[in-house]
Amino acid sequence: MTTTRFAPSPTGYLHVGNLRTALMNFLIARKAGGTFILRIDDTDPERSKEEYVDAIKEDLEWLGLTWDRVERQSHRLDRYAAAADRLREMGRFYEAFETPTELDLKRKKQLNMGRPPVYDRAALSLTEEEKERLRAERGNGVWRFKLDHERIEWEDGILGPVSIDAASVSDPVLIRGDGLVLYTLASVVDDTEMGVTHVVRGSDHVTNTATQIQIIEALGGTVPSFAHHSLLTGPQGESLSKRLGTLALRDLRAHGVEPMALLSLMARLGSADPVELRSEMTELIEGFDIARFGSAPTKFDMHDLFPLTARILHARPFSDVAGEIAALGVPDDQAPRFWEVTRENITTLKDLESWWRMCRDGAEPDIDDEDRDFVADAMALLPEGPYDDDSWNRWTAEVKNATGRKGRALFMPLRKALTGQAHGPDMGRLLPLLQRIRAKE
Repeated sequence: MTTTRFAPSPTGYLHVGNLRTALMNFLIARKAGGTFILRIDDTDPERSKEEYVDAIKEDLEWLGLTWDRVERQSHRLDRYAAAADRLREMGRFYEAFETPTELDLKRKKQLNMGRPPVYDRAALSLTEEEKERLRAERGNGVWRFKLDHERIEWEDGILGPVSIDAASVSDPVLIRGDGLVLYTLASVVDDTEMGVTHVVRGSDHVTNTATQIQIIEALGGTVPSFAHHSLLTGPQGESLSKRLGTLALRDLRAHGVEPMALLSLMARLGSADPVELRSEMTELIEGFDIARFGSAPTKFDMHDLFPLTARILHARPFSDVAGEIAALGVPDDQAPRFWEVTRENITTLKDLESWWRMCRDGAEPDIDDEDRDFVADAMALLPEGPYDDDSWNRWTAEVKNATGRKGRALFMPLRKALTGQAHGPDMGRLLPLLQRIRAKE
Protein backbone atom coordinates (compact mmCIF):
# COMPACT_ATOMS: atom_id res chain seq x y z
CA MET A 1 0.00 0.00 0.00
CA THR A 2 1.20 3.51 -0.81
CA THR A 3 2.37 5.30 2.33
CA THR A 4 3.73 8.84 2.47
CA ARG A 5 4.66 11.16 5.30
CA PHE A 6 5.13 14.81 6.12
CA ALA A 7 7.79 15.29 8.79
CA PRO A 8 7.99 18.91 10.00
CA SER A 9 10.16 20.02 12.90
CA PRO A 10 8.11 21.87 15.56
CA THR A 11 10.63 24.71 15.76
CA GLY A 12 8.49 27.32 13.99
CA TYR A 13 5.34 27.89 11.99
CA LEU A 14 4.68 26.16 8.67
CA HIS A 15 5.39 28.27 5.58
CA VAL A 16 4.66 27.86 1.88
CA GLY A 17 7.84 25.83 1.35
CA ASN A 18 6.69 23.31 3.95
CA LEU A 19 3.23 23.26 2.38
CA ARG A 20 4.63 22.25 -0.99
CA THR A 21 6.16 19.13 0.55
CA ALA A 22 3.11 18.34 2.67
CA LEU A 23 0.66 18.76 -0.22
CA MET A 24 2.57 16.59 -2.67
CA ASN A 25 2.89 13.74 -0.19
CA PHE A 26 -0.76 14.09 0.80
CA LEU A 27 -2.01 14.03 -2.81
CA ILE A 28 0.10 10.98 -3.70
CA ALA A 29 -1.29 9.04 -0.75
CA ARG A 30 -4.90 10.05 -1.33
CA LYS A 31 -4.79 9.39 -5.08
CA ALA A 32 -3.55 5.85 -4.39
CA GLY A 33 -5.99 5.29 -1.55
CA GLY A 34 -3.01 4.93 0.77
CA THR A 35 -1.82 6.30 4.12
CA PHE A 36 -0.59 9.80 4.92
CA ILE A 37 1.43 10.06 8.13
CA LEU A 38 2.07 13.28 10.03
CA ARG A 39 5.45 12.66 11.65
CA ILE A 40 6.65 15.27 14.12
CA ASP A 41 10.45 15.55 13.98
CA ASP A 42 10.96 16.55 17.61
CA THR A 43 14.20 14.81 18.55
CA ASP A 44 15.74 18.16 19.56
CA PRO A 45 14.17 18.95 22.95
CA GLU A 46 15.70 22.41 23.15
CA ARG A 47 14.29 23.73 19.88
CA SER A 48 11.03 21.76 19.67
CA LYS A 49 7.97 23.49 21.15
CA GLU A 50 4.57 21.98 21.81
CA GLU A 51 2.93 25.22 20.68
CA TYR A 52 4.40 24.64 17.22
CA VAL A 53 3.10 21.06 17.17
CA ASP A 54 -0.39 22.44 17.79
CA ALA A 55 0.14 25.16 15.17
CA ILE A 56 1.25 22.61 12.56
CA LYS A 57 -1.91 20.58 13.10
CA GLU A 58 -4.06 23.70 13.02
CA ASP A 59 -2.58 24.84 9.70
CA LEU A 60 -3.00 21.42 8.09
CA GLU A 61 -6.59 21.17 9.33
CA TRP A 62 -7.34 24.64 7.94
CA LEU A 63 -6.20 23.41 4.55
CA GLY A 64 -8.01 20.08 4.78
CA LEU A 65 -4.81 18.03 4.68
CA THR A 66 -6.03 15.31 7.01
CA TRP A 67 -3.60 12.69 8.26
CA ASP A 68 -4.23 9.04 9.05
CA ARG A 69 -2.01 8.93 12.10
CA VAL A 70 0.51 11.02 14.03
CA GLU A 71 3.98 9.81 14.98
CA ARG A 72 6.40 11.56 17.32
CA GLN A 73 10.11 10.94 16.81
CA SER A 74 10.74 11.80 20.46
CA HIS A 75 8.77 8.65 21.33
CA ARG A 76 11.00 6.46 19.17
CA LEU A 77 14.48 7.14 20.53
CA ASP A 78 14.90 3.48 21.49
CA ARG A 79 14.38 2.48 17.85
CA TYR A 80 17.14 4.85 16.72
CA ALA A 81 19.48 3.54 19.43
CA ALA A 82 18.83 -0.03 18.27
CA ALA A 83 19.59 0.93 14.66
CA ALA A 84 22.81 2.66 15.75
CA ASP A 85 23.90 -0.50 17.59
CA ARG A 86 23.27 -2.57 14.45
CA LEU A 87 25.39 -0.20 12.38
CA ARG A 88 28.20 -0.42 14.94
CA GLU A 89 28.05 -4.21 14.88
CA MET A 90 28.45 -4.30 11.10
CA GLY A 91 31.33 -1.84 11.12
CA ARG A 92 29.43 0.97 9.41
CA PHE A 93 29.37 3.40 12.36
CA TYR A 94 32.40 5.10 13.88
CA GLU A 95 33.13 7.80 16.42
CA ALA A 96 35.01 10.96 15.37
CA PHE A 97 36.34 13.73 17.57
CA GLU A 98 37.42 16.65 15.36
CA THR A 99 36.37 20.11 16.45
CA PRO A 100 34.52 22.39 14.01
CA THR A 101 37.73 24.43 13.62
CA GLU A 102 39.75 21.33 12.76
CA LEU A 103 37.17 20.22 10.21
CA ASP A 104 37.17 23.66 8.62
CA LEU A 105 40.96 23.60 8.28
CA LYS A 106 40.79 20.16 6.67
CA ARG A 107 38.20 21.37 4.16
CA LYS A 108 40.27 24.41 3.24
CA LYS A 109 43.38 22.27 2.77
CA GLN A 110 41.52 19.86 0.49
CA LEU A 111 40.08 22.70 -1.57
CA ASN A 112 43.55 24.22 -1.97
CA MET A 113 44.73 20.87 -3.29
CA GLY A 114 41.84 20.68 -5.74
CA ARG A 115 40.13 17.82 -3.92
CA PRO A 116 36.49 17.51 -2.79
CA PRO A 117 36.12 18.91 0.75
CA VAL A 118 34.98 15.63 2.30
CA TYR A 119 35.82 14.16 5.68
CA ASP A 120 39.12 12.24 5.47
CA ARG A 121 38.09 9.41 7.84
CA ALA A 122 41.03 10.10 10.13
CA ALA A 123 38.96 8.78 13.05
CA LEU A 124 39.04 5.27 11.60
CA SER A 125 42.73 4.99 12.41
CA LEU A 126 42.34 5.92 16.09
CA THR A 127 43.23 3.29 18.66
CA GLU A 128 40.98 2.60 21.64
CA GLU A 129 43.50 4.34 23.88
CA GLU A 130 43.44 7.44 21.67
CA LYS A 131 39.64 7.46 21.68
CA GLU A 132 39.57 7.26 25.49
CA ARG A 133 42.01 10.14 25.71
CA LEU A 134 39.98 12.27 23.28
CA ARG A 135 36.75 11.53 25.19
CA ALA A 136 38.46 12.64 28.40
CA GLU A 137 39.69 15.83 26.74
CA ARG A 138 36.73 16.72 24.51
CA GLY A 139 33.78 14.64 25.62
CA ASN A 140 31.97 12.13 23.45
CA GLY A 141 32.54 12.34 19.73
CA VAL A 142 30.04 12.34 16.88
CA TRP A 143 29.01 9.11 15.18
CA ARG A 144 29.48 8.94 11.41
CA PHE A 145 28.07 6.42 8.96
CA LYS A 146 30.77 4.85 6.80
CA LEU A 147 29.68 5.15 3.19
CA ASP A 148 30.60 2.58 0.58
CA HIS A 149 32.56 4.56 -2.01
CA GLU A 150 30.49 3.64 -5.03
CA ARG A 151 27.91 5.38 -7.18
CA ILE A 152 24.48 5.77 -5.60
CA GLU A 153 21.75 5.79 -8.21
CA TRP A 154 17.98 6.10 -8.25
CA GLU A 155 15.18 7.08 -10.59
CA ASP A 156 13.81 10.29 -9.16
CA GLY A 157 10.12 11.02 -9.60
CA ILE A 158 10.89 14.59 -10.71
CA LEU A 159 14.60 14.81 -11.51
CA GLY A 160 14.77 11.55 -13.47
CA PRO A 161 17.94 9.42 -13.24
CA VAL A 162 20.22 10.61 -10.42
CA SER A 163 23.74 9.32 -9.83
CA ILE A 164 26.02 10.51 -7.03
CA ASP A 165 29.54 9.34 -6.32
CA ALA A 166 29.61 8.50 -2.61
CA ALA A 167 33.33 9.31 -2.57
CA SER A 168 32.40 12.96 -3.17
CA VAL A 169 30.28 13.06 -0.01
CA SER A 170 31.44 13.16 3.60
CA ASP A 171 30.45 10.27 5.85
CA PRO A 172 27.32 11.78 7.42
CA VAL A 173 27.09 12.50 11.12
CA LEU A 174 24.06 10.61 12.45
CA ILE A 175 24.44 11.20 16.20
CA ARG A 176 25.90 14.33 17.78
CA GLY A 177 28.36 14.36 20.65
CA ASP A 178 25.57 15.18 23.09
CA GLY A 179 23.67 12.10 21.96
CA LEU A 180 21.10 13.92 19.80
CA VAL A 181 19.94 11.69 16.95
CA LEU A 182 19.95 13.64 13.68
CA TYR A 183 17.32 13.65 10.97
CA THR A 184 19.33 11.49 8.58
CA LEU A 185 19.20 8.43 10.86
CA ALA A 186 15.80 9.03 12.46
CA SER A 187 14.11 9.48 9.09
CA VAL A 188 15.62 6.28 7.69
CA VAL A 189 14.52 4.22 10.69
CA ASP A 190 11.02 5.70 10.59
CA ASP A 191 10.57 5.33 6.83
CA THR A 192 11.72 1.72 7.02
CA GLU A 193 9.67 0.68 10.04
CA MET A 194 6.55 2.62 9.01
CA GLY A 195 6.56 1.19 5.50
CA VAL A 196 6.89 4.54 3.73
CA THR A 197 6.82 3.87 -0.01
CA HIS A 198 7.10 7.38 -1.46
CA VAL A 199 9.11 10.37 -0.22
CA VAL A 200 8.72 13.82 -1.79
CA ARG A 201 10.90 16.63 -0.47
CA GLY A 202 12.94 19.61 -1.60
CA SER A 203 15.85 19.38 -4.00
CA ASP A 204 18.17 20.55 -1.21
CA HIS A 205 17.84 17.00 0.17
CA VAL A 206 19.30 15.20 -2.87
CA THR A 207 22.66 14.51 -1.20
CA ASN A 208 20.86 13.41 1.97
CA THR A 209 18.86 10.97 -0.12
CA ALA A 210 22.04 9.45 -1.53
CA THR A 211 23.46 8.77 1.92
CA GLN A 212 20.11 7.61 3.28
CA ILE A 213 19.77 5.04 0.51
CA GLN A 214 22.97 3.40 1.72
CA ILE A 215 21.80 3.52 5.35
CA ILE A 216 18.44 1.98 4.39
CA GLU A 217 20.19 -0.81 2.54
CA ALA A 218 22.61 -1.39 5.43
CA LEU A 219 19.66 -1.78 7.81
CA GLY A 220 17.91 -4.17 5.43
CA GLY A 221 15.07 -1.82 4.51
CA THR A 222 13.29 -1.19 1.23
CA VAL A 223 14.29 2.03 -0.53
CA PRO A 224 11.22 4.24 -1.13
CA SER A 225 10.49 6.02 -4.40
CA PHE A 226 12.11 9.45 -4.04
CA ALA A 227 11.09 12.69 -5.75
CA HIS A 228 12.75 16.05 -5.15
CA HIS A 229 10.71 19.14 -5.98
CA SER A 230 12.29 22.44 -6.94
CA LEU A 231 12.79 25.13 -4.35
CA LEU A 232 10.58 28.21 -4.29
CA THR A 233 11.92 31.65 -5.11
CA GLY A 234 10.35 35.09 -4.96
CA PRO A 235 8.59 36.55 -8.02
CA GLN A 236 11.88 38.01 -9.32
CA GLY A 237 13.80 34.80 -8.72
CA GLU A 238 15.17 35.96 -5.39
CA SER A 239 15.73 33.57 -2.52
CA LEU A 240 12.76 33.08 -0.22
CA SER A 241 14.89 31.93 2.68
CA LYS A 242 14.83 35.34 4.36
CA ARG A 243 11.16 35.94 3.62
CA LEU A 244 9.66 32.63 4.68
CA GLY A 245 8.81 34.10 8.07
CA THR A 246 6.39 36.46 6.31
CA LEU A 247 4.94 33.59 4.28
CA ALA A 248 3.79 31.50 7.22
CA LEU A 249 0.50 29.76 6.54
CA ARG A 250 -1.10 31.43 9.56
CA ASP A 251 -0.12 34.82 8.14
CA LEU A 252 -1.70 33.99 4.78
CA ARG A 253 -4.82 32.92 6.66
CA ALA A 254 -4.81 36.21 8.57
CA HIS A 255 -4.60 38.07 5.24
CA GLY A 256 -7.84 36.37 4.19
CA VAL A 257 -6.42 33.85 1.70
CA GLU A 258 -8.89 31.04 1.07
CA PRO A 259 -7.59 27.46 1.59
CA MET A 260 -8.57 26.24 -1.89
CA ALA A 261 -6.90 29.25 -3.48
CA LEU A 262 -3.63 28.32 -1.80
CA LEU A 263 -4.00 24.61 -2.53
CA SER A 264 -5.00 25.17 -6.18
CA LEU A 265 -1.88 27.29 -6.74
CA MET A 266 0.53 25.00 -4.91
CA ALA A 267 -0.81 21.83 -6.55
CA ARG A 268 0.26 23.10 -9.99
CA LEU A 269 3.02 25.64 -9.34
CA GLY A 270 6.20 24.47 -11.05
CA SER A 271 4.44 21.87 -13.16
CA ALA A 272 3.78 21.68 -16.89
CA ASP A 273 0.07 22.22 -16.24
CA PRO A 274 -1.61 25.61 -15.79
CA VAL A 275 -2.91 26.67 -12.41
CA GLU A 276 -6.65 25.95 -12.28
CA LEU A 277 -8.89 27.01 -9.43
CA ARG A 278 -10.53 23.96 -7.86
CA SER A 279 -13.47 23.94 -5.51
CA GLU A 280 -13.03 20.46 -4.03
CA MET A 281 -10.07 18.51 -2.70
CA THR A 282 -11.11 15.53 -4.82
CA GLU A 283 -10.42 17.58 -7.95
CA LEU A 284 -6.88 18.33 -6.77
CA ILE A 285 -6.30 14.67 -5.97
CA GLU A 286 -7.55 13.41 -9.31
CA GLY A 287 -5.54 15.97 -11.30
CA PHE A 288 -2.21 15.52 -9.50
CA ASP A 289 0.75 13.95 -11.29
CA ILE A 290 4.21 14.25 -9.72
CA ALA A 291 5.84 13.50 -13.09
CA ARG A 292 4.49 16.80 -14.47
CA PHE A 293 6.74 18.86 -12.19
CA GLY A 294 10.09 20.25 -13.27
CA SER A 295 13.43 20.79 -11.57
CA ALA A 296 13.88 24.50 -12.29
CA PRO A 297 13.47 26.94 -9.39
CA THR A 298 9.80 27.85 -9.04
CA LYS A 299 8.63 31.43 -8.61
CA PHE A 300 6.06 32.06 -5.90
CA ASP A 301 4.21 35.36 -5.64
CA MET A 302 1.84 35.75 -2.70
CA HIS A 303 -0.20 38.25 -4.72
CA ASP A 304 -1.28 35.44 -7.07
CA LEU A 305 -3.38 34.08 -4.22
CA PHE A 306 -5.74 37.02 -4.04
CA PRO A 307 -7.39 36.82 -7.50
CA LEU A 308 -8.00 33.13 -6.81
CA THR A 309 -9.45 33.93 -3.41
CA ALA A 310 -11.70 36.58 -4.97
CA ARG A 311 -13.02 34.08 -7.52
CA ILE A 312 -13.89 31.65 -4.75
CA LEU A 313 -15.76 34.31 -2.80
CA HIS A 314 -17.64 35.60 -5.83
CA ALA A 315 -19.25 32.17 -6.23
CA ARG A 316 -19.92 31.55 -2.54
CA PRO A 317 -23.57 31.40 -1.37
CA PHE A 318 -24.79 33.57 1.49
CA SER A 319 -25.23 30.56 3.76
CA ASP A 320 -21.45 30.00 3.77
CA VAL A 321 -20.69 33.51 5.01
CA ALA A 322 -23.74 34.29 7.15
CA GLY A 323 -21.72 34.00 10.34
CA GLU A 324 -19.01 36.42 9.20
CA ILE A 325 -21.62 38.95 8.05
CA ALA A 326 -23.60 38.68 11.28
CA ALA A 327 -20.38 39.32 13.20
CA LEU A 328 -20.09 42.69 11.42
CA GLY A 329 -23.42 43.75 12.83
CA VAL A 330 -25.37 43.66 9.57
CA PRO A 331 -29.10 43.33 10.42
CA ASP A 332 -30.58 39.95 9.53
CA ASP A 333 -33.06 41.47 7.07
CA GLN A 334 -30.25 43.19 5.16
CA ALA A 335 -27.54 40.54 5.37
CA PRO A 336 -28.46 38.50 2.24
CA ARG A 337 -28.68 41.66 0.11
CA PHE A 338 -25.42 42.97 1.56
CA TRP A 339 -23.61 39.79 0.48
CA GLU A 340 -25.17 39.72 -2.99
CA VAL A 341 -24.24 43.39 -3.53
CA THR A 342 -20.67 43.27 -2.21
CA ARG A 343 -19.30 39.80 -2.94
CA GLU A 344 -18.10 40.62 -6.45
CA ASN A 345 -16.31 43.69 -5.12
CA ILE A 346 -14.14 42.05 -2.48
CA THR A 347 -10.81 40.26 -2.64
CA THR A 348 -11.02 38.64 0.79
CA LEU A 349 -13.71 38.43 3.45
CA LYS A 350 -11.79 41.04 5.41
CA ASP A 351 -12.94 43.60 2.81
CA LEU A 352 -16.55 43.21 3.95
CA GLU A 353 -15.89 45.30 7.03
CA SER A 354 -15.11 48.46 5.08
CA TRP A 355 -18.17 47.95 2.83
CA TRP A 356 -20.47 47.61 5.83
CA ARG A 357 -18.90 50.62 7.51
CA MET A 358 -19.64 52.61 4.37
CA CYS A 359 -23.22 51.36 4.22
CA ARG A 360 -23.81 52.00 7.92
CA ASP A 361 -21.99 55.29 8.46
CA GLY A 362 -21.80 56.74 4.98
CA ALA A 363 -18.67 57.61 3.07
CA GLU A 364 -16.55 60.72 2.79
CA PRO A 365 -17.76 62.18 -0.53
CA ASP A 366 -15.25 62.41 -3.37
CA ILE A 367 -16.43 65.37 -5.44
CA ASP A 368 -14.43 67.01 -8.21
CA ASP A 369 -14.51 70.81 -8.25
CA GLU A 370 -16.30 70.96 -11.58
CA ASP A 371 -19.04 68.67 -10.21
CA ARG A 372 -19.80 70.46 -6.94
CA ASP A 373 -22.80 72.44 -8.16
CA PHE A 374 -24.16 69.44 -10.05
CA VAL A 375 -23.88 67.16 -7.01
CA ALA A 376 -25.50 69.75 -4.77
CA ASP A 377 -28.44 70.05 -7.17
CA ALA A 378 -28.71 66.28 -7.47
CA MET A 379 -28.64 65.69 -3.72
CA ALA A 380 -31.44 68.20 -3.30
CA LEU A 381 -33.56 65.94 -5.49
CA LEU A 382 -32.74 62.75 -3.54
CA PRO A 383 -35.78 61.81 -1.44
CA GLU A 384 -35.55 60.61 2.13
CA GLY A 385 -35.00 56.88 2.58
CA PRO A 386 -35.58 54.06 2.94
CA TYR A 387 -34.78 53.20 -0.66
CA ASP A 388 -35.93 50.32 -2.80
CA ASP A 389 -34.58 48.59 -5.91
CA ASP A 390 -35.94 51.30 -8.21
CA SER A 391 -34.91 54.36 -6.18
CA TRP A 392 -31.61 54.87 -8.04
CA ASN A 393 -33.27 54.78 -11.47
CA ARG A 394 -36.04 57.19 -10.45
CA TRP A 395 -33.59 59.60 -8.86
CA THR A 396 -31.05 59.65 -11.70
CA ALA A 397 -33.84 60.08 -14.26
CA GLU A 398 -35.06 63.11 -12.34
CA VAL A 399 -31.51 64.50 -12.08
CA LYS A 400 -30.99 63.96 -15.80
CA ASN A 401 -34.14 65.90 -16.63
CA ALA A 402 -33.19 68.70 -14.26
CA THR A 403 -29.53 69.07 -15.26
CA GLY A 404 -29.28 67.70 -18.78
CA ARG A 405 -26.40 65.45 -17.80
CA LYS A 406 -26.33 61.85 -18.99
CA GLY A 407 -24.09 58.80 -19.20
CA ARG A 408 -20.84 58.80 -17.27
CA ALA A 409 -21.07 62.55 -16.56
CA LEU A 410 -24.31 61.83 -14.74
CA PHE A 411 -23.60 58.59 -12.92
CA MET A 412 -19.93 58.83 -11.91
CA PRO A 413 -20.14 62.05 -9.83
CA LEU A 414 -23.17 60.63 -8.00
CA ARG A 415 -21.43 57.32 -7.26
CA LYS A 416 -18.37 59.15 -5.92
CA ALA A 417 -20.52 61.47 -3.85
CA LEU A 418 -22.43 58.59 -2.23
CA THR A 419 -19.65 56.00 -1.83
CA GLY A 420 -16.40 57.98 -2.04
CA GLN A 421 -15.25 55.54 -4.73
CA ALA A 422 -15.16 55.51 -8.51
CA HIS A 423 -15.88 51.79 -8.72
CA GLY A 424 -18.06 49.36 -6.87
CA PRO A 425 -21.37 47.49 -6.87
CA ASP A 426 -24.33 48.34 -9.03
CA MET A 427 -25.72 51.52 -7.47
CA GLY A 428 -29.31 50.42 -7.90
CA ARG A 429 -28.62 47.42 -5.67
CA LEU A 430 -26.36 49.34 -3.28
CA LEU A 431 -28.55 52.38 -2.59
CA PRO A 432 -31.13 50.48 -0.44
CA LEU A 433 -28.27 49.49 1.90
CA LEU A 434 -27.05 53.04 2.48
CA GLN A 435 -28.29 54.09 5.88
CA ARG A 436 -26.68 57.51 6.13
CA ILE A 437 -25.72 59.75 3.21
CA ARG A 438 -23.33 62.48 4.31
CA ALA A 439 -23.32 64.16 0.92
CA LYS A 440 -26.89 65.29 1.56
CA GLU A 441 -26.10 66.87 4.92
